[in-house]
Amino acid sequence: MLGLPKSTEIAQQLPKKAIFQKFELKPAQRDHFDADISRLTLVNAISQNKLPALQKGETIETIYVVDVALKRPNYDPKNIQMLSKLIPQKMLFALHYEDEIQLAIYHTKLICGSWVPANAYELELVGTTTDLVWENLVKTIGGIEVEEGNTLCEQIVLDEEREKLRKQIDALEAKSRQEKQPRRKLEMFEELQKLKNKL
Repeated sequence: MLGLPKSTEIAQQLPKKAIFQKFELKPAQRDHFDADISRLTLVNAISQNKLPALQKGETIETIYVVDVALKRPNYDPKNIQMLSKLIPQKMLFALHYEDEIQLAIYHTKLICGSWVPANAYELELVGTTTDLVWENLVKTIGGIEVEEGNTLCEQIVLDEEREKLRKQIDALEAKSRQEKQPRRKLEMFEELQKLKNKL
């Protein structure tokens, strides 16, 4: 799957019933989860055992690829986030609906890629250790460019803050266009300048 090396392939069903029982999910959580997801399968294990050229990282031993068959494309990301938190493994989710696929990965928050045709998608493993491979997967899926001097986690937080500022600026600009009072318009302009400088 995803054009990953044959040696990494595994086929292990993750029964939803077992997940519900093991983590004692409430009936409402089960129904919500069941409404989005029809099947979960472990399809790849990226580790030193499977790829001898890859070194075991300091914090990550294995990265699992989980194939998630969705019942609908507008699924609730909270279900994938919940899986990430319940299962203490590093997991890359290959969410698929009909003939499209979307990759998702949890690293401080859930990061989702774009929907793409499933048969055309190939994922490249970049890095000499499992830690580096994981970091590069997060960057690739999230389209994250780590600026000099930042860690990946710091960059994610920084990008999030910038996105919030952009939304604030857009909302304030729209509000400013509607404003009739010159004094209020000037206040808004000054506030906009502050936000833009911050950005």
